[in-house]
Amino acid sequence: MDAFTAGILQRIRNAEQDLHRALESGDDFLAEVEQSELDDLRRLAAEHGIELMPSAPPTAA
Repeated sequence: MDAFTAGILQRIRNAEQDLHRALESGDDFLAEVEQSELDDLRRLAAEHGIELMPSAPPTAA
């Protein structure tokens, strides 16, 4: 795995965790920001042929 792919995958994992924390804390604005970041990273990965494992959608507690 090259550094670009590893970096994108790590950023996606981080964004998923941040989104989950935002939803758990009830911070709707932060959750929206994190979801946008996650969407952008997934689009970037797709544009570069990086296959992603499906992840469970985050749920609010």
